[in-house]
Amino acid sequence: MSDGEPREPNPLVKRVNALLRRHDPGGGEVPVLTEVVDPEAAASAGPGVDEATVEALARMLEDAVLERLGPEVDRLIEERLARTLTEVLGRSLEAVRAELTVTVTQMVREAVAASIARALSQRKTG
Repeated sequence: MSDGEPREPNPLVKRVNALLRRHDPGGGEVPVLTEVVDPEAAASAGPGVDEATVEALARMLEDAVLERLGPEVDRLIEERLARTLTEVLGRSLEAVRAELTVTVTQMVREAVAASIARALSQRKTG
């Protein structure tokens, strides 16, 4: 979506707008985020903040939450990645170790057999 296209209204914007309209600046009841607000009742409560202001507020709130969560999300990803890499690397190293053990054992057997065969053949000719 480009910046020139209108954004689909955010559900958070509707709730914030309803809460703002319900708030009585004269010192009445202050709404809380856990309250369910009837949009029609909120709209009839009087003039509220315009949609553009609420939309801007919602965007700012989203940006602030994402900014604060960003480092924590990065940390969690790094922890998970490190754990996964450690497990995968451990399994891979174990497989390489096992393969090298088999290869080196076979090479030693072949070298010993060749050495013995050479020693025996020199003994017969000597």
